[in-house]
Amino acid sequence: MIFLRLMAILSLLIAPSMVFAQESVTLSEDIDNDISPTSTPSNDNTSAKAQNDDTAKGEILEGISVAIGEFAQKNIMNAEQVFCYQIATPPENYTGYTLDGMAIVGFCGVANDRLREIIIRELFSNPDHILFDEVEDCVVKPQIMLRFMRGVDATDVLLSSPCHAVAIFYGGKLSAFNAKPASTVIDNLIRPLVKNKIDFVSPTLFRQLLPIGVVKTEEQKALLKKKNEPFRRWEQNKQEKAEKSAGWNKLKSQH
Repeated sequence: MIFLRLMAILSLLIAPSMVFAQESVTLSEDIDNDISPTSTPSNDNTSAKAQNDDTAKGEILEGISVAIGEFAQKNIMNAEQVFCYQIATPPENYTGYTLDGMAIVGFCGVANDRLREIIIRELFSNPDHILFDEVEDCVVKPQIMLRFMRGVDATDVLLSSPCHAVAIFYGGKLSAFNAKPASTVIDNLIRPLVKNKIDFVSPTLFRQLLPIGVVKTEEQKALLKKKNEPFRRWEQNKQEKAEKSAGWNKLKSQH
């Protein structure tokens, strides 16, 4: 029953406006509609993730959270975009595009909020899907990389099959977890993503990657103000501390 509900929720990426009439579709079929085939990120100004950093459902398991660190976890839980790439171990003398040392085979879409929540719930928050104290006798070979983007920072999540594992790469550190109990979930994520992949096109090759966002509407302006509040508070506190530690009140009398 839980699996059927999981399958039914994965219904909104390729055609966000499409509504599924059947809830009994398989996960691999349903996920087709939770991955956008376009290489253009969503411009939805009212994205749930952009409006509220706390909308991601579930909490990351402590064993994963401690291993990957605070900032890697924030990118996953509060991602503004999630990009999907098909990857493979690069052959010798490979000169093509790479990501975290893996060869980019293709681009497999942009995940929507519902799919992000499912991935977090099933692969990061479900204690029955990760084995922290067991090692499998197999070689991890990632097939899919999900890049969780927040601002210009990113946490990469690699999905491996048939040696089922979830690996998280951030800040030069790789943390891998045995996900054998989640083998069905991982396989039913990988299959449609690989099927939907298109050839990778470098955005920087055509100078299509902006180093900073451009505010175009009042709604975006209000959203930007909200997002910048933590930094402004930090800057203000830093300035106040600097003012208290300098000036005439800190001069010692000379004798």
